[in-house]
Amino acid sequence: MSYLVVIAHPDDEILGAGATMYKLAQEGHSVNVCILSGDVNVRNHRPSTEELNEDLNSSMNIIGVDRVITGNFPNIEFNIVPHLKLVQFIEKAIIETGADVVFTHHPADLNNDHLHTSLACQAAVRLFQRRNDVKPLKELLFIEVPSSTEWGLNKTMNQFSPNTFIEVGEESVDKKIEALAQYRGVMRDYPHPRSNEAIKGLAAYRGGQAGMVYAEAFESVFRRGF
Repeated sequence: MSYLVVIAHPDDEILGAGATMYKLAQEGHSVNVCILSGDVNVRNHRPSTEELNEDLNSSMNIIGVDRVITGNFPNIEFNIVPHLKLVQFIEKAIIETGADVVFTHHPADLNNDHLHTSLACQAAVRLFQRRNDVKPLKELLFIEVPSSTEWGLNKTMNQFSPNTFIEVGEESVDKKIEALAQYRGVMRDYPHPRSNEAIKGLAAYRGGQAGMVYAEAFESVFRRGF
């Protein structure tokens, strides 16, 4: 199986699905990442471009990612990027990776780039309905990104509602934390949601919800028979 994680910024992929990505890679699946804003040039505490690329590569190596596709869409300005450009970039990533399953942001996330990534991804995954040479998508899932998803306070939108739990075990959670630590300036001290304790606690909580030993939670929004 080929899995593609489509996210707005570097580190979103690990925050939202890092333990699952590691588990899938260990099982021999192809795990790929599409980052729309690879430069994140207005991020606080951003390292140099060379350092950011080193951090990204180190993190992906720990998780076992096969390929990273990065765009240069402007950070926190996806709202002024033509929707079609975002859609077409994601469509190209779907084709290049032969994705069977796609993960992306929940549209109610506080971060505006997450919203537009999600909307563009929802449109892009329908590519198989328009082109016979693209294999049908098996599943689309929304991820949970600590410090953004839980701050989706707009009650006019449906909030993240997990219905799919993937048991990852303690080793995968530890690898997730190790991969996050490669990103300089991203992690914070407890009780920030991007702290080691909070990330491991969330995995324990999501696991407890489903009777599992540590889990990551997702919202499956489209699924075809496997």
